[in-house]
Amino acid sequence: MAAIFDYDWFTGPAFERQKTLARELCARKKFEGVTEDQPRYEEYQKFLGELETRVLIYLRDGFSYEMKGMIDLGLRGMLTFECEPVDEQYKVGAFVVSALFEEIVRVEVFAVHPSEKPEDTPMITGFRNRPSEPPLRDDG
Repeated sequence: MAAIFDYDWFTGPAFERQKTLARELCARKKFEGVTEDQPRYEEYQKFLGELETRVLIYLRDGFSYEMKGMIDLGLRGMLTFECEPVDEQYKVGAFVVSALFEEIVRVEVFAVHPSEKPEDTPMITGFRNRPSEPPLRDDG
């Protein structure tokens, strides 16, 4: 079975479309029903242009990472990107992550306006020792 996410998905139009769609949906949520002929359309366009996106990459092994930016190593078999560290002690350096495309199971894009950013960050598990283990069953 071919990987859903591959080099062409990330470097072609699909990834950009997902980020664009996230921004548009966020702006439409804030300016519900606004059309080009309405006075608030200019405000909508300004808001849309200021939106930021956060990209979360989830791997088959349960780890997840926030992508800070893609890095082109010229390799088509894996995705290489700078990871946004969550823990304060790691923010002083830079983490570069390479993941085989077939290990990527989900890509999430979160669009948010800088003035509305939530204070808590999504749980990113890329810096744990290992993915959490399922709870043990107690069959009594």
